Amino acid sequence: MIADRGSGQNPAMPELRCRDRRACLGALLALPLAALAQTAPRADEVARFGPPHDAAHRGDVAALKRLVASGADVNARDGHGRTPLHVATFARQRGAIAALAEARADLGLLENDRYDAVTIAAVADDEETLRLLLARGASARLVTSRYDGTALIAAAHLGHDGVVRQLIAAGAPLDHVNNLHWTALIESIVLGDGGARHQATLKALLDAGASTKLADRQGRSPLQLARDRGYDAMVRQLQAAGAR
Repeated sequence: MIADRGSGQNPAMPELRCRDRRACLGALLALPLAALAQTAPRADEVARFGPPHDAAHRGDVAALKRLVASGADVNARDGHGRTPLHVATFARQRGAIAALAEARADLGLLENDRYDAVTIAAVADDEETLRLLLARGASARLVTSRYDGTALIAAAHLGHDGVVRQLIAAGAPLDHVNNLHWTALIESIVLGDGGARHQATLKALLDAGASTKLADRQGRSPLQLARDRGYDAMVRQLQAAGAR
């Protein structure tokens, strides 16, 4: 996943505090791939962009409209499989996103790392762009990433509670299990830091009816996983929701 360039920290690499050595080891093994999973365009790639990608990256709506009128492919791919929509989402160019949606760009295409625009915005904690994509018809239900996950799982992992609430409202599958055998609720615990935003994420998932019974690959319940990490506030949240 992508780094938060504003803080210099990588939101996909939370501090891990747990009492279960095996649980921590599993989380640590998963994190490096998660940290690298999303690939934003580099400066040298931007310099080589064709006209639609270049206009999308710069947010040049007038140029995009001219390109569409001249028959340009709004779903063209760059060397990483990114469409102009992916590029505009990474760059937070919302005017370009709206113009591409009006030009009937496919809002559900996946780039080479199997991310769609919704998941890119979710990982970036970009609530405004996510709101625009969902309003234009993008789906919160897609299976994305090399982990066979969802935008909701990615956002829960990172503690992006506002994004999580948006995705839930848009019909994201609450109990999808990825190929690490984790749900969004489990990821909010095992890849979270136990702090306020992950607690808010867990609350949103519990309030929406996410299962507290689905366990990880070793059969550990969300309640056990929270206890193993010493996340007392999350333990209380889960117990209040009836978790055993």
